[in-house]
Amino acid sequence: MFLRVCSRRAFSPTSCSLRTWPCTAMPLRAKITRPFSTMGQSDDPLLQPQPEDDPDDVLFDKNYGVRTIELNRPKKLNSLNSSMARKIIPRLQEWSKSQMANVVIVKGKGRALCAGGDVAELAQQNSEGPEGQQKSKDYFALEYKLDHLIATYSKPYMSFMDGITMGGGVGLSIHAPFRIATENTVFAMPETTIGFFPDVGASFFLPKMDGGMGMYLALTSQTLNGWDCLSHGVATHYINSAQLPDLESRLGELIFKDYASNDERYRIINNTVEEYVTESELPKPKHSGYIRFAIDTYFGPKMGSVAEITDALRRVVDPSSKFHPDIVKWAKRTLYTLGERSPTSLAVTFAQLRFSQRWSIAETFEREHFIASRFMEHHDFVEGVTARLVRKTKERPLWQPSKISDLAEQDIAAFFKFPQQPELKLLNTAGQDYSEYPHAWLGLPSEKTIIEERKKHDSDKQCLRAMLASTNYKFGVKEKVLDVLERRNLLPEDER
Repeated sequence: MFLRVCSRRAFSPTSCSLRTWPCTAMPLRAKITRPFSTMGQSDDPLLQPQPEDDPDDVLFDKNYGVRTIELNRPKKLNSLNSSMARKIIPRLQEWSKSQMANVVIVKGKGRALCAGGDVAELAQQNSEGPEGQQKSKDYFALEYKLDHLIATYSKPYMSFMDGITMGGGVGLSIHAPFRIATENTVFAMPETTIGFFPDVGASFFLPKMDGGMGMYLALTSQTLNGWDCLSHGVATHYINSAQLPDLESRLGELIFKDYASNDERYRIINNTVEEYVTESELPKPKHSGYIRFAIDTYFGPKMGSVAEITDALRRVVDPSSKFHPDIVKWAKRTLYTLGERSPTSLAVTFAQLRFSQRWSIAETFEREHFIASRFMEHHDFVEGVTARLVRKTKERPLWQPSKISDLAEQDIAAFFKFPQQPELKLLNTAGQDYSEYPHAWLGLPSEKTIIEERKKHDSDKQCLRAMLASTNYKFGVKEKVLDVLERRNLLPEDER
């Protein structure tokens, strides 16, 4: 007989949650820090455990229907390495076959979910020559296999983006159906800072962001806070961090009918998460008003290159220009930021986000692996990581070439000469391949959806009421709709 300890609740066979009577038995809870005995038996050599693997860098736990993955390198902000990926992949595979596992949660110990990949180790390997570069390529293969497995996972998967979530940490979270931001969330894709490119599936999710936000975040490495993440679609929910343990316990109570579809399971989980949503006053998004207009204009689809972006920004900061003062200040900061980035990284990233808009989720990781492999052979990655993370210098790294105008077209084209047969062999080839996230409805509505809805109504108030009703009054919808409509009203009437 299956027993559990719970508060004073009565069992209801028709409920979607497991509710039992008070009892004194100890909870059936197991803290497991070692891999299953079946782990490491994969035919994939990248998944074989290595002698140098740390046995405690990932902790696994279970609480009734919940399975948790806790990254356990707090002193390194849970930076992801091969040892961690080799443990997480087989555990996810095992749980996907378990009828007892209902929800998988990934979280981090300390003040980060995951600050990125352990790139300092990769740069050291690359400096050792071709053999070291191959080890780095193997790391990215392992990381992308994991990210793709998450993106096509058969069980409901949730990420607690509580703290720093950057680079490799984004790969562990952004493709999840449920992405929980908190007041501690700091999101960024900082790759151009270190002579790399936004990877971990960024080719798939960044072009789908509203307006020019995806390109802007990719090129500048700007950060988003928790509310920004919800507003821009990076997160699906915003919850106070103090509520996360209670949410995790509540999710452990959920049970599903065997024949329930994923959408049905998602709706039950979504309703449960909404019980813990922080009902508080939300600020305006960090990038709103005139600044957001500028981002959509200068990082939007009409721009044909990074050079076009910088030329346009220089016209804005010209003393004779008549732009709004806020836009001029923003343009000056942005020009400086772009000037500090690796020219090769900027050019490759721009082309990446333009080319990838029609890639499927499988093509995304296969092609990003090819691009990453080319960067492992490029000077700027070792230089950027060494300058920013090892020497920690404030001076601009010695990029080669130093200016984007010195880049030849063939230099950039070499990063996109994809082979007919991809080098990366994905694990979940039987999983769903898609070009749009099947669970996109769990987040806030897009700006395009809001503008289309506004055209159906006579006033902003009517539009707001319709959007709230259609989203079941989801937290954050009101604030996003008002922000979008406020910016819309700054436009001349014939451009709305």
